[in-house]
Amino acid sequence: MTDIKSREVRLASHPHGMPTAANFTMARTQLKPPGDHEVLVRNLFMSVDPYMRGRMNEGKSYAPPFALGQPLDGGAVGEVMESRAEGFQPGDVVTSNYGWREYFVASPEALHHVSREIRPLSVYLGVLGMTGMTAWVGLNLADVKAGDVVFISGAAGAVGNVAGQLAKQRGCRVIGSAGSIEKVRYLREECGFDGAFDYKTAPLIEQLELEAPDGIDVYFDNVGGEALEAALAAMRKNGRIITCGSISGYNDEKPRPGPSNLSNMIAKRLTMKGFIVRDWLDRLPVFEMEVGGYFKSGLLKNRETVAQGIENAVGAFIGLFHGQNIGKMVVSLVSAGAPA
Repeated sequence: MTDIKSREVRLASHPHGMPTAANFTMARTQLKPPGDHEVLVRNLFMSVDPYMRGRMNEGKSYAPPFALGQPLDGGAVGEVMESRAEGFQPGDVVTSNYGWREYFVASPEALHHVSREIRPLSVYLGVLGMTGMTAWVGLNLADVKAGDVVFISGAAGAVGNVAGQLAKQRGCRVIGSAGSIEKVRYLREECGFDGAFDYKTAPLIEQLELEAPDGIDVYFDNVGGEALEAALAAMRKNGRIITCGSISGYNDEKPRPGPSNLSNMIAKRLTMKGFIVRDWLDRLPVFEMEVGGYFKSGLLKNRETVAQGIENAVGAFIGLFHGQNIGKMVVSLVSAGAPA
């Protein structure tokens, strides 16, 4: 195969506060054919995720920061176009961390085979991808079990809706908060949540008390801030908090004050854990078997908000912080109407 021309999104400058289109640039690059033990992949779908915001700052985070002038990376589903590596053939579908670009060449170690039979293929970025696995790991770390009352903030997002659906499979009563009536309806009618409310319509603590008058056993935190403070107030004795994200503060230029009621951790004998899903990748086969089984049987629903074209990837990413997604936000790199 001749050299491949590809577009990629690069970080042009570090955002201060909310990212803007000016912090990114689109570049064209030319890839040489794969060498020995290398694979050429055409991306079909790419992921945009809130955690990427922290990697756009200067200084250390829990993941390496994105370098200025270099392409961003993130989850992607692609098709093998050419292979000079054992175990990979043209037409194979793979996942990788080489998102934000149309084509790439990589070693086999950077690729993970997935089945073309599962549709849509973008599900490997959502329910059956790292966001789904994040939900699964969080529930396991919090030892969620039948009879627990579970509250999830950011519940209509990529991780939150899966966490709620999986908690229902475990026999829990599940309550979620979200940012619109449409999202509340989605949680109740499609995801099977027992209770859901729009946190914008009334004080969060008041709405949580209405949905869980006897308190909650588990809080799955995707938001931080006011939601965490409300959950601390509502927790029962020996409750568990799993800290997955804190999207309410990702664009703050100065750290916010912490919750005013952390003394509940002592009085109620609470446990609070944080985690990074990549630390649990050795459990990927177990996750794929369990959660994949739920999805194939129809017990687990997949909802996506899809942006079309790499030229709209930046807008999709920024849209996460304005609540523009229901379920997983993905970017399709396949021409509209073309088969993936």
